[in-house]
Amino acid sequence: MKYGLIAILVVFLSACSSTWNGVQEDSSEIWDTTKQKSSDVYHSTKEAIHEATAEE
Repeated sequence: MKYGLIAILVVFLSACSSTWNGVQEDSSEIWDTTKQKSSDVYHSTKEAIHEATAEE
């Protein structure tokens, strides 16, 4: 019985570790995508303002 509980605990903790690693990877991917999209919007807005205010 004692070894069974230890085995269940080990499996549970390893599953939690895998889940945490997955959360970290997903968060990193989401952050990278957010930074890229924000940069794209910034440059697009900057270009639009430049075009709108450029002298002809």
